[in-house]
Amino acid sequence: MVRIGSTAVFAAACGAVLMVGTAPSPAQDPQAPTSLESSSNPGKSPAAEVFANARRLSEQGQYEEAIFQLQQLSARTPRPAGLSHELGTAFYKKGDYLKAAEYLKQAIAESPDDNEATQLLGLSYYLAGRPAEAIPYLEKVQTWYPRANVDASYILGICYIQSKNYPQARIAFARMFDVKPDSAASYLFTARMLFRQEFDPIAEEYAQKAVSLDPKLPMAHYLLGELHLYKSRIPEAIADLQQELAINPGFAAAYYKLADAYSRIQKYDDAERLLQRSIWLDPTSTGPMILMGKVLEKKGEPVLAVRALQRAITMDPNNPIPHHLLGQAYRDLGKNEDAERELRLGQELQQKQDANQ
Repeated sequence: MVRIGSTAVFAAACGAVLMVGTAPSPAQDPQAPTSLESSSNPGKSPAAEVFANARRLSEQGQYEEAIFQLQQLSARTPRPAGLSHELGTAFYKKGDYLKAAEYLKQAIAESPDDNEATQLLGLSYYLAGRPAEAIPYLEKVQTWYPRANVDASYILGICYIQSKNYPQARIAFARMFDVKPDSAASYLFTARMLFRQEFDPIAEEYAQKAVSLDPKLPMAHYLLGELHLYKSRIPEAIADLQQELAINPGFAAAYYKLADAYSRIQKYDDAERLLQRSIWLDPTSTGPMILMGKVLEKKGEPVLAVRALQRAITMDPNNPIPHHLLGQAYRDLGKNEDAERELRLGQELQQKQDANQ
């Protein structure tokens, strides 16, 4: 069983650019043996050698070459056992998920106990944007690997969300985090995943359910605060985040989000005080430092704003936001040349980010 790691799944889902090898000339005789077949290996069948070579080529990013060699075997009589599995896997690694699904379905028809093909078929449908078709295959994976395959549990949960089957999503995430399906924690985890998938109303409902089941559950009030802040429901966000800090007073991110809420209603002194606490607790986070620069600039303290923003840029030099804010602070100080430089750099970095999305 080949485990599909989260990094591989994420890269495929985001459309990562994959290296593609050069296929042999189409004029080549499909019945001619490959170079690997021609090197005699008494202990290995010709098909097994081609399979092994195709796997090596796929690992090197030469997907077209691997697929070409495998497809040569399709014309052989009898057709080698396991060929559909190998082709499906090669197309999956290439990122051609619908073509992979076509061969993986054949592989399962030929061998119903092919666990790897079943897992890859579910993942292929998910990555092709067909979550409802992915669910039956990913459900089977869970019966075989109830604990080991966290990635499949996550993707199954996301498929349920996209299919609007929220109770089943909660069960999948409960399994993934090893908590009871009806627990406050399971509702909180599902609410977080729903928010990430932009299912905001259901995310709020599930977060509220988590709080009702356990009012002192860490992170539950924080998530509600994030949701309300996202919807610009500032008084509710402030109340949520204050409750989180009452439960979890050492949580740096809660101070940051609460400061953000206060800054939106122009309570800059309160925001500055909370941001300082967040920075004391977590000096490695750039968000509070950037917001500190913005708050200080709004308070009419451009010299202090410049210091905060320069530090933020040192921490995250390719972030366009602190450059833009620093340009504004320099302009307040009458340093027009420095202001234009930072504003221009911020615009260039923003354009690069937009181009890469």
